[in-house]
Amino acid sequence: MTDPNQLIEDYEQRTAALLEQAEEAKSQIANLTGAATSSDGAVTVSVSAGGALLSLSFGTKADDMPKDRLAALVMSTAKRAQAQAVGQITTIMAPLIGDNSEAMEFVRSQIPPIDVPDEPEPAAPRQFVVNEEQQDAAATQPPPPPRPARRPAEDDDTDFDQRSLFKKEGGW
Repeated sequence: MTDPNQLIEDYEQRTAALLEQAEEAKSQIANLTGAATSSDGAVTVSVSAGGALLSLSFGTKADDMPKDRLAALVMSTAKRAQAQAVGQITTIMAPLIGDNSEAMEFVRSQIPPIDVPDEPEPAAPRQFVVNEEQQDAAATQPPPPPRPARRPAEDDDTDFDQRSLFKKEGGW
């Protein structure tokens, strides 16, 4: 015969262990972060599961990048980092509630999809084309005249810092 006290004690131990696992999962989910680096290494970001930016750094390729492309690259890299963070939720919850359980299906249904845009295409380098007519015209133009030299300021021996704006010289 099974001892009822032993059944209750086993149940309490399993419940305590499950509660401990749930608290650990809750803590892990609260501290989820994701990180991503752009394919060219120009941008590296770290974000929370909610998408809050935690860190942002730029590689040397970012120095020569047009600002609009750099901004788009930051955004797409941050979205990839967020998707990576959110993807960890099911990994954390699976041991607790089962990978194929109804509870896991509910968890999955509560995770909003994250639209991860493709990285923007690199901009083509700017090329300045000068046709022969423009080259010839530039070669035949005389150089601009030199700027006239500045005249030295005349010292009128007036100490402006000693005069009051409210006094009129020579009396009123």
